[in-house]
Amino acid sequence: MSPITALTYALPHRLLSSLARRLAYSDNRAIKQWLIDTVTRKFGVNLAEAAQPDPTAYPTFNAFFTRALKPGARVPDADPRALLMPADGHISQCGPIVDGRIFQAKGQSFTAAELLGSAEDAAPFVDGSFATVYLSPRDYHRVHMPWAGTLRETVHVPGRLFSVGTDAVASVPRLFARNERLVCHFDTDFGPMVQVMVGALLVSGVETVWGGVEIPAYADAITRKDYRGKGITLERFGEMARFNYGSTVIVLLPKGVATLDATLGAETPVRLGQRLALQT
Repeated sequence: MSPITALTYALPHRLLSSLARRLAYSDNRAIKQWLIDTVTRKFGVNLAEAAQPDPTAYPTFNAFFTRALKPGARVPDADPRALLMPADGHISQCGPIVDGRIFQAKGQSFTAAELLGSAEDAAPFVDGSFATVYLSPRDYHRVHMPWAGTLRETVHVPGRLFSVGTDAVASVPRLFARNERLVCHFDTDFGPMVQVMVGALLVSGVETVWGGVEIPAYADAITRKDYRGKGITLERFGEMARFNYGSTVIVLLPKGVATLDATLGAETPVRLGQRLALQT
């Protein structure tokens, strides 16, 4: 574990994230432009594919960070049986859920029940599969649907806000099951599907297309919202949510419905819309 990762155990996670949020939403021209220019330069952000390529046109850093893409900048896999990658970034890990556990990194794993907030919620995904996608500061920060689904429930699970960088993922036990997160349950034509929006240090804001800002406020207890009967259906490749700053999204699929694409593995760069899995 690096000294910086070790230090994060003692840091006031929520306070730091709240301060970062204030900066991200500041409309002070000097502040927002310095942030935009710094991130663009340091991480090599490709603004040519943004709907608004002018970095000075964004009113706040958060508007830049959650920028839309030009039409056609991302396209869904042409095979109608393909479940789609939900975001730009790279694969942290992907594979089978084994004995109820999701692999995090060498020597690290956590249970699906821990991640989702209950054993009951995890039951449909026994022996299923998962994909964990990390969004870096350079990436498009909107999360889309791998497959068409109707929203059944969201579960806001309280937690810490550890970094989700490589060193933290390798060394902080049960990281993704400890960080604040929004679990989104969908019903699809193949059964249940989950997308988990995981917060992180300084990057803990989550918005959904149906509810607006979901995090913050930070939760002190598990909070459930029932959307059954509300008719909130999102199409394959449709936008689902966005990170105010970025983080990690985890997809869970039930056993036997799809096979993860064989080209995917740890650290594989990925783009929204490419093949995540193929229906079996």
